[in-house]
Amino acid sequence: MRNFSLVKPLLLASTLVTAALLAPSAWAQKTACPPTATAPTSEQIQQGLARAQDRGALWKITKDGRSSYLFGSIHIGKFDWMFPGPKVREALAKTEVLAVEVNVMDPAAQAEMMAAQKQAAAVSVSAAEQARLDRQADAACVPRNAFASLHPVMQAVTYLALAGRSQGMDPSYGQEMMLIGAANATQRPIVQLESMASQMALFLPTEPSAARTMFEQMLIGIERPAVASQLSRMGEAWATGDLELIGNTEKLCACTLSAEERAFEIRLNDDRNPHLAQRIADEHAKGKPLFAAVGILHMTGGKPLPKLLEGLGFQVERVSYP
Repeated sequence: MRNFSLVKPLLLASTLVTAALLAPSAWAQKTACPPTATAPTSEQIQQGLARAQDRGALWKITKDGRSSYLFGSIHIGKFDWMFPGPKVREALAKTEVLAVEVNVMDPAAQAEMMAAQKQAAAVSVSAAEQARLDRQADAACVPRNAFASLHPVMQAVTYLALAGRSQGMDPSYGQEMMLIGAANATQRPIVQLESMASQMALFLPTEPSAARTMFEQMLIGIERPAVASQLSRMGEAWATGDLELIGNTEKLCACTLSAEERAFEIRLNDDRNPHLAQRIADEHAKGKPLFAAVGILHMTGGKPLPKLLEGLGFQVERVSYP
């Protein structure tokens, strides 16, 4: 499967990777390496908000006389993308609860992530495969044992996510990180629409042969030189809210998907969307307006979230940006 496309899987995996990177060991920073993501200072936050533009896609969803908002986020982004633009800030001001797929800053979610890796089928890494992982550690400017505690599949996924750093993209710069941080600072309630375990299960099969196949596919993906540029194209499509391009994997990756790859995409996206839509509806029904930040991929495909929410009785209106 040399043309295996990892653009969409990687964007979901970046949520998981962010949890893995919250407390990294000291990373070797070489002159030729891209800068390591750091938490913004108070001054950087003020400057970022002052020049922030509306990016992604935003919908107003109304039911039972109350309006909530659905925001199509991206889990791996650039520093400037963390800061919400005027329309998104306005939506945040009109809501009382933040909903995210998973709260990666919650220690319970991080513990759940580690438990899921222990429950997954073990994958034996050959010396040749370890050498391939080590080359990625060197390229990412991290110690070769930095992620040794992670399941081999998650080690590979982590290196894939770090490949975007050459394009100025990093999992730590996803919008969820800023939204969760701001919610914690202002004591805004945060609800999870999914569990960390359910997301981990998409990448960590309990069946040994499936886990081995996933690891091999991820290794192939690591070594494809086009991954970083594909991430960049995906990021720019997100920034302009181009749902048509975001939903077209083959155009993004300039590749042809196999039947197996298409089935994997459906599991990642369409199969999860009915549950996400119902969770949003359930939280909205509790009476407090909701700001739901969900990966923008879920606004595309055969079962896009806006359409599913319409089916649950919401009036759905996309918010236009200037």
